[in-house]
Amino acid sequence: MIDVVVDDLASVTADAIVRPTTTRLTPTTPAGERLARAGGPAFAAASVARTELAVGAAVVTAGGALPVEFVIHAIVASETVPVTATSLGRAWLSALERAKEWQFARVAVPPLHTGSAEFRLAAVAETMLGVLRAHQATGGHPTSISFVVESEEERAVFSAAVQLSRVIPL
Repeated sequence: MIDVVVDDLASVTADAIVRPTTTRLTPTTPAGERLARAGGPAFAAASVARTELAVGAAVVTAGGALPVEFVIHAIVASETVPVTATSLGRAWLSALERAKEWQFARVAVPPLHTGSAEFRLAAVAETMLGVLRAHQATGGHPTSISFVVESEEERAVFSAAVQLSRVIPL
């Protein structure tokens, strides 16, 4: 099941939440910053990168005070290199692979971008759904994805992309 909801990422329930980050696990979006604050000290302690991680990777940490037990950090950019379609796709695929390994059935994810004008939301949605279609062909987890957006406008963009993705064969 795939759905698109307007909500605060820090308040959704799922088996895991995906959080777009840099190679140092710093948030790339305001939603990611709110997630860090809501997670409290336990989340902050778990979300420290001891070494710089690779763009395109994903790591699982504890959720701290969040309503989810786990957070998957999708590393979409470095401190100096912005998000690209390639880095976003690799990081989203890595996040889906972590969900499969950890057997997270229900995953909540925001658009994995920084809101930059260079990378439109429609392109983000198209990239994320293309990666999701390819991952689903391998079977297994996750079995439910909630795209968590912040406005009705974002919901309309993601919902349209979800509808279009249904007509494209896997």
